Amino acid sequence: MVEPLLRHLPLLVALGGAASAALAHGLGGAMEAAVTAWSVAVLALGVALERWRPALPAWRQAQGDGATDALSAAVLLGMVEPALKALWPAVAVLVWASLPALAQAWPREWPLPLQAALALGWMELAAYAAHRAHHRCRPLWRLHALHHSSTRLYWLNNFRFHPLNHALNAAVGLLPLVLLGAPAEAVMGAMAVSLPVLMLQHLNADLRLAPVWNRVFSTHEAHRWHHSARPEEAHANFGRSLLVWDHVFGTYLAPGPARAPERLGLFRDGDPVPSRAPYWRQLLGGCCVA
Repeated sequence: MVEPLLRHLPLLVALGGAASAALAHGLGGAMEAAVTAWSVAVLALGVALERWRPALPAWRQAQGDGATDALSAAVLLGMVEPALKALWPAVAVLVWASLPALAQAWPREWPLPLQAALALGWMELAAYAAHRAHHRCRPLWRLHALHHSSTRLYWLNNFRFHPLNHALNAAVGLLPLVLLGAPAEAVMGAMAVSLPVLMLQHLNADLRLAPVWNRVFSTHEAHRWHHSARPEEAHANFGRSLLVWDHVFGTYLAPGPARAPERLGLFRDGDPVPSRAPYWRQLLGGCCVA
């Protein structure tokens, strides 16, 4: 009974997120709290799956990266995210003062599920474009290299991001929706689908997903190849939670027959670059080479 469910886990967590948001909205509750609770539950499930059946046992061994991952998660969730949530409304008020019609541009007359789908489509396209730009533009890569500096994947380094990298991604994905007057319910409806999938993206678990989900979702099996130390493998699968835009723009890379790439980490002209610098040095670009 468990095995068939695990093969479809990305779909199940996405549907569960949508259901939790719909239920909270229908009962007049806080959609954000419901989506957050479901996402935390999915993350906890991922941690349990890593312990039960790791894909690569070697990735369970600490590699001097625990402090970097923990510090990055604390900064991201405890400082950057709250600051951004406070910033977006202030920016919107300033923009609307000059362009008041912009706040009415969003199709609020649409049914909420369609509004959420539109928001999700935009957020995924914006994330794809920003992610690809961070791989192609040297100054942006020096920020994004912190995320790629890990030489193993497991649940906690899902939150290993340079604060500026995270802020830029959030700005291109969320700020246009805020400026166009998208209701919070539509944005949370989109987040309800994407956020639970992201909680599993760096998972070190052997789930043997149904192949179709590695083409639809940015699963942990597909995303591993994006962290390869080989540029021809790493410059692919840029999608945030969905891989639709990778298919559209020809950057989709199917998971190989191996459980993971030969090596993970930074690269330069195809050669892996060891990265053992502490978190604060990486923030300053001390080990981030392109």
